[in-house]
Amino acid sequence: MIVATLASFTPPVKAAGELSPRFSELRGLSSITRPYSLISSVKCPCLKSRSSHETTELESKERFSVLASGIPWEERNIWSTFGVYMFCLHIPLSFGGLSIVAYFLHQPVLDPQTQVLSLLLLQMVELAVTVFLLRNTAKSHIDFLKGCDSGKERNWFLGSALGFGFLLSLVFITSIVVDKLLGSEAANNMEVKKIVEEGEVVSRSACFALYCVVAPALEEIVYRRFLLTSLSSAMSWEKGLLTSSLIFAGAHFSGENFVQLFAVGCVLGCCYSWTGNLASSLLLHSLYNAFTLLALQ
Repeated sequence: MIVATLASFTPPVKAAGELSPRFSELRGLSSITRPYSLISSVKCPCLKSRSSHETTELESKERFSVLASGIPWEERNIWSTFGVYMFCLHIPLSFGGLSIVAYFLHQPVLDPQTQVLSLLLLQMVELAVTVFLLRNTAKSHIDFLKGCDSGKERNWFLGSALGFGFLLSLVFITSIVVDKLLGSEAANNMEVKKIVEEGEVVSRSACFALYCVVAPALEEIVYRRFLLTSLSSAMSWEKGLLTSSLIFAGAHFSGENFVQLFAVGCVLGCCYSWTGNLASSLLLHSLYNAFTLLALQ
């Protein structure tokens, strides 16, 4: 980045004899303006260091992240909008929705097929309302896939392919650590495993639609397109990545899977930041969930 220095400009002063009486009284101003011109030409060391620091951060961001600095939402409303999503949509539907379904069906325990179909319907409702919320709180038109400025987007398919290989390696390492600390049973989702192993064709199809289509779309829109993009506009993209990944892992309310979820969030965030296209992290998220479901069989 080239930093331009503004040079002060002092109009040429004519000889005293050439000045008309009307302007002769302004001659005294030249002795006042000249010291100011000298001051304006001197650079403050603190301003220089600050400019260099900002330039370094911007160059670092441009080397990896291509996320746009401007966002379609008001910065002061970011956390309030996220709070509405978390406490009015995510927690009631994702964690209390099955209880509501069981209450209306008068069944204390839902069978696997009813359970997975109910989860799919609840997630679809959550996705639709979330898109409606983010569209209506945006100050301008929002493209949910594109998170970068025009001309800066990178190959999203390449980003997904590279991210998938790295994600599998990272999750394999974290799985070993979790198994050593908490045991293998704690690291697995036993309810999903039961549905995949014992469920009928309808149950399995609904399970794959839920975890490979609807859930990735919902989580990528919320935690990458909305939260990561918004945080990266107010701080460095690295800090935004860590913050959004921590929130992503915590929003699952799964202590035994927190480390893996945080690692997954970081990889998905890096993929999205590098490509500037949500399709990359969405595809990566779907492939990872599909691989996990197949591994349960």
